[in-house]
Parts: sequence; structure tokens; C-alpha cells
Amino acid sequence: MNGRLLSGESDIAISLSLSLSLSLSLITHTYTHKMECLHRECVEPNRSYTLLCSLNASRRVSPLSASFKRSPLPCMSSEATFQTAEERQQLFNSIAPAYDKLNDLLSLGQHRVWKRMAVTWSRAKTGDNVLDICCGSGDLSFLLAERVGLSGKVTGLDFAKEQLAVASERQKAKTGGCYNNMRWLQGDALELPFANEEFDAITVGYGLRNVSDIPRALEEIYRVLKPGSSASILDFNRPSNMFVSQLQGWMLDNVVVPAATQFGLHEEYAYLKDSIARFPNGVEQEMLARTVGFSRAVHYELAGGLMGTLVLRK
Repeated sequence: MNGRLLSGESDIAISLSLSLSLSLSLITHTYTHKMECLHRECVEPNRSYTLLCSLNASRRVSPLSASFKRSPLPCMSSEATFQTAEERQQLFNSIAPAYDKLNDLLSLGQHRVWKRMAVTWSRAKTGDNVLDICCGSGDLSFLLAERVGLSGKVTGLDFAKEQLAVASERQKAKTGGCYNNMRWLQGDALELPFANEEFDAITVGYGLRNVSDIPRALEEIYRVLKPGSSASILDFNRPSNMFVSQLQGWMLDNVVVPAATQFGLHEEYAYLKDSIARFPNGVEQEMLARTVGFSRAVHYELAGGLMGTLVLRK
């Protein structure tokens, strides 16, 4: 949609470790099975969901978006729900310094596994021109650079300039020619500044969940993606399983938000739970993608249903 645990919260730390250990075993199983299926072209739709990012309040609205307009939750203040594009932009600028540390802490490093899976599902290959939308501090962008190699090109786009500044500094610290063919652009996921059919592969990591117009964002991905190419969208999932849903809610309330509070980011991460609750489920995501024009749309649950990836083919 990204160090220390709270003192005196050993019971929470133990519960978190146990639940994430379970998630890791599920990730490994899911990764092996889904990758085998993907290579055989026999994947089955997995019903759940994922997405995140946008800017610019004055842009055209997709005709598909009427059923998916966000409505503020009555129990939340406008400051906590981050309804406007400007509020979301400030949100991601403010969390930029602690974003990577919190990702590693709260997932015990497992977010790196999920991101590698997302990049693999994008089918990016040597020499490709690829796009990472809502790139944040650049995790997916750097993985894409390693896949496309010296002859490829990587564009990382985000509306939060502080996130892009972190990504640029990380790039300078990296060695290897593949990282030289990267550029960072500040822009809007709902108005991508690119030509039609420009990219061979597209990724979105923890970004589409926060767009104000999800169908419009999918239309833009479809527009700039070359025919026959793939897009991979990774994000939190709204679990269909009641136990997993309750576990996710407990972890957000009792682990994620308290940990973020130690970095002075209570409100920014308190927003996370409600953004997940307002997100379309997997069936709706697949339906929206097919309505936009994608020939294939399959959603995969990861980490026992805590995360998910929507894989699209144009």
C-alpha cells in the first residue's frame, strides 16, 4: 500500500510471531502451487481482493465507478479517513522516513517474499520497459530492474515526493548496471503521463487500495499496457474467512497501530484498517478488471488470506 516492538507487550509479540510464522508456511505453499499453475496456464480464480494510490481531485471519473465510490465511516473523523487526494498525498509523505522499517518490523520481512511473487507474476523479462505505479520507496521497482537487466527500463511513479526521494537515495546506494536504467516520476495513478501501450509489464504494490476511483485506475493500467502483457497488483486482502478477518483486525489494532505510534504515526496507520474494510473483494476486483477489458483477471490470496495479488492480462 511500509524498530522496535512495544516494551511490556511480550504477549503481543509472541502472538504476532506465531501468527506470522503460520502465514509464512502458507505463503510458501501458495507460492509453489500458484507458480506451477501459472506456468501451466491452468490457474483457477481465487476469490478475494487487493489494491492502492492516486492524486488530483479534478480529473475525469470512470463510468464504472458509481458502485465503488468511497463513503466516510461515521465513526471516523475526516482527518483519520484521509478522504481527499491531498490528504492521502500528505499521509504517504509523512510516513516515508519510517515506511521501510515498519514494513520489515510488522511483517518480519515477509513483505519481501510477497513483492518478489508480485514481480514474478508481472512476467517482466530481460529488455522490457516496465512501470511500477505507486512505487513508494522503490522495493518493487528495484526487483523489476533486476529482472529486465541492462537492456531494460524501469519507471517508478508515485504522488508522494518524499517517498520518491527515499527511492532515489536507495538507488544511489545500489551497485549494478541494472539500477542505472531507472527513473522516478511524481504523478497521478488516475492520469498516467504515458502513451498508450507503452509498457511490457506493470506492478502496483500497496497502492490501488487508496485510489479514489478504482475503475479509473484499472482503465489507466489497461491503457498503457501492451497487448498480451501482464500487470500484478499486491496489497492487503479483506479475508473471507471470519477467523482470518478477526486475526487481521486484531493485529492491526494491537500490533500495527501501536508500533506505528512509536514512530509518531498513530493516525496514519489507524487509517489502514478502514481502508481495507472499504476495499472491493476479490470477485469484484476480477469483475472490474474484465469490464475494463482485461482478457484475464485472477486474484490470489497470500499469507493465509491476509494479503492478496490481482494478476491481469491484457
